Amino acid sequence: MHDQEWLDLVKGMLKAEMKRRNMTYDQLVAKLAEIGVTENSQNVRTKISRGGFSAVFFVQCLKAMGAARIDLD
Repeated sequence: MHDQEWLDLVKGMLKAEMKRRNMTYDQLVAKLAEIGVTENSQNVRTKISRGGFSAVFFVQCLKAMGAARIDLD
């Protein structure tokens, strides 16, 4: 896969987790705050829409949403 395909994959994974939980960006920001991560809705929206975020941010989002595991297939 090319770099853009990897970016699209991780972006899609986070968006799918949000959709499964019927979670908005504002709700994700609130959940992140609960685990001590300070972000604002616009920053989160921008990071996810471009897909180029750190592994730390990816795991923080998954943890905040309550994801116990992810499927890479």
